[in-house]
Amino acid sequence: MASARLRQAFAITGVLGLALSATACGTGSSSNDGGSSNAGSAECAPYENYQGHEGKKVTIYSSIREIEAERLAESWKQFEDCTGIDIDHTGNAEFEAQLPVRVDGGNAPDLAFIPQPGLLQRFAEQGQIKAASAETKAMAEANYPADWLKYSTVNGTFYAAPLGSNVKSFVWYSPAMFQEKGWSVPTTWDDLIKLSDTIADSGIKPWCAGIESGDATGWPATDWIEDLMLRTQTPEVYDQWTTHQIPFNDPRVAEAVDRAGTILKNEKYVNGGFGGVRSIATTAFQDGGLPITQGKCALHRQASFYANQWPEGTKVAEDGDVFAFYFPAIDPAKGKPVLGGGEFVTAFADRPEVQAVQTYLASGEHANSRAKIGDWVSANNKLDLANVANPIDKLSVELLQDDSTVFRFDGSDLMPAAVGAGTFWKGMVEWINGGNTANVLQGIESSWK
Repeated sequence: MASARLRQAFAITGVLGLALSATACGTGSSSNDGGSSNAGSAECAPYENYQGHEGKKVTIYSSIREIEAERLAESWKQFEDCTGIDIDHTGNAEFEAQLPVRVDGGNAPDLAFIPQPGLLQRFAEQGQIKAASAETKAMAEANYPADWLKYSTVNGTFYAAPLGSNVKSFVWYSPAMFQEKGWSVPTTWDDLIKLSDTIADSGIKPWCAGIESGDATGWPATDWIEDLMLRTQTPEVYDQWTTHQIPFNDPRVAEAVDRAGTILKNEKYVNGGFGGVRSIATTAFQDGGLPITQGKCALHRQASFYANQWPEGTKVAEDGDVFAFYFPAIDPAKGKPVLGGGEFVTAFADRPEVQAVQTYLASGEHANSRAKIGDWVSANNKLDLANVANPIDKLSVELLQDDSTVFRFDGSDLMPAAVGAGTFWKGMVEWINGGNTANVLQGIESSWK
């Protein structure tokens, strides 16, 4: 599921932690206050390459709102003060629906944070977005893995650098429960299944899950399938699946679905704290992992952003009430497959000041500025882990920066919306409720036009 849809579901509520006070450069006031920037001050040295645009405005449109939007504004405040560029950001809960309307109506923003590579590709193919400048491209290539950059490259043209990220390949657990029971965090798929059997034999349902999410019901199950596609198949096969170069009912897809079913459709394993297998379809995704805090289940596969769903006062840390471990690979020798998502800074205008902002947002300076404020994950390899205070964010960044990581974007966000956010979601509900794998996959395949 796209990070944009998740932001529409709930606002990030983490504590600010290491709040970064955005100080003005030198004694000069920013152009936002009607004054002039002091570009020559020591504080402004990192922004030397972005000068010459004082008094210019750059508009940004995204799904990012409330606390998260305030943190973004804080993260680029010094850039504004030092360059004199006024960044005007607007967040909208209906971003994904409204951005195409604005663009088609001739009212496009200068920049947009697009979380769906398929949407970015549509704009590129219709000639509605601008190719990234040479400076932005060079900055992105220096700071991001090729696995990320391919999602904003269309027909050989590079359009956008990544911004924020999330990691979905996590299993949540209770460190205290594991210590009390003598369980160890598994590092292979076989160890994960052995642990699940051990927990089940102890009288506790090892897994709990929930895929109910209003109109988006089913999306958490699609993440399971995507993670298992990355673990049972090669990255190349995953790419062929998300682009329909192989059919949705290909035997290799069925293999991944059935592998997920060894956990999700196993009455011995699920659904701790809620009921049997079918209770997964009626359990809200926000509630899916909560039985861990009640000792009613031990494991919950969900993304890094689930850290915000635990009850108030829950300590999320390796020595805390809950934490997460990497969802193990089936064959560790093939590297670490990681499923995730994120936004891409896409330009609808190519004025010099717009290009300057787009380049800056791909820089290590911005990644670290935003990280210091708290609750931030990025695949930017210039991000210093020392600036990432939140333990689950730190774990996410470590995975993204690991040379053995093989990253792939959320599959449903790469597919046409009618499939990825339509029949795929609905098919997973049918599957959980007893649907036959072959029939469910045939139904999804038939919907892909």
